[in-house]
Amino acid sequence: MARTEFSESDRKWMRAALKEAAKGAGHVSPNPLVGCVIVRADGTLLAKGHHARYGEPHAETEALRQVKDERDLIDATVYVTLEPCAHHGKTPPCAIALAETPIKRVVVALPDPNPKVDGKGIRLLRDASIRVDVGLMQEEAALQNEAFLKHMTTGRPLVVLKIAQTLDGYTAAPNGDSQWITGEEARREVHRMRARYDAVMVGRTTALIDNPALTVRMVEGRQPKRIVIDGDGSLPRHLNLFSDAGEERTIRIGWRAPSGHTPEDPLLALMAPGGFAGTTLTVAKRDGHTDLAEALDRLGAMGIGSILVESGGDLASALLRRRLVDKLHVFIAPKLLGGGRRSVLGIGVERLAEAHELKHHTVSDIGGDLLITGWF
Repeated sequence: MARTEFSESDRKWMRAALKEAAKGAGHVSPNPLVGCVIVRADGTLLAKGHHARYGEPHAETEALRQVKDERDLIDATVYVTLEPCAHHGKTPPCAIALAETPIKRVVVALPDPNPKVDGKGIRLLRDASIRVDVGLMQEEAALQNEAFLKHMTTGRPLVVLKIAQTLDGYTAAPNGDSQWITGEEARREVHRMRARYDAVMVGRTTALIDNPALTVRMVEGRQPKRIVIDGDGSLPRHLNLFSDAGEERTIRIGWRAPSGHTPEDPLLALMAPGGFAGTTLTVAKRDGHTDLAEALDRLGAMGIGSILVESGGDLASALLRRRLVDKLHVFIAPKLLGGGRRSVLGIGVERLAEAHELKHHTVSDIGGDLLITGWF
């Protein structure tokens, strides 16, 4: 089959659709981000829409709602960032809604890997004699929906590790002081990240020493779930994660009891009814530590599609050592400490050829601090 040649006009309108899709960031999970733009036969914009919130109308439906006269749709072109759905879920199938209009062409950035869709939407449109072109700006669309694609294809959430460190790789001074390594704008950017991801994760050391709230405060946005790794269930009840107004959003992960012991003891005993109002998960021990791979499987099964890890060096290193990190956000402050807590240590690398190498990355200035974002 010959490769579809897309015009500069096609690219212009798909960029507009991707911009629309981005408006739903932090609100649509576990659904994907989707944007839709409808262009008249004369090449002018007719309507646009995006999936705004989980359970609410999809992008195509929102765009079609704006069309007052169906005659404007005659020979129109629809640009959509993800294959239109063809199944009944919380909303009717978008592919059917489009097929019932007099549009001429649909341009799709990315096929939907959801088994309920997986080409069915494209086939339905083609069966209705609508031309469907697939693959325009596919890489951009895949990056925009990286969490949805990871969760849909593996069952696990996208794992994003955030590190704030000095130029020489320290996250805290020799006396333990870590507030603040980076400046205010970098901290504000972290709050924006929290609002975009489904959950924020820390290890027991960070929970104990920093007593974080892991809430979105410096910007407007959705409050994420909060995950803490607490293998033996020994973290004290008074910590913010277990006692503040967001307690119900906290997921505490500990070790499953060995066979022959009371099921899920001792963690559930510590978190007995009338105590912790959040969720307790128990997983196996692996080499004396929490089995992080099983934890991610369990969290993915709960519908959590993305996790921002804001841990100290122990959990960060463990995740890297197990090759469980998909993406990095590393904030680097223009400071030197010469000692203290390292950002990562002991990740299973003995020689340069074994280094964890990023496939690609970006670098930006955030209020005087550097932000390096990279993908494995």
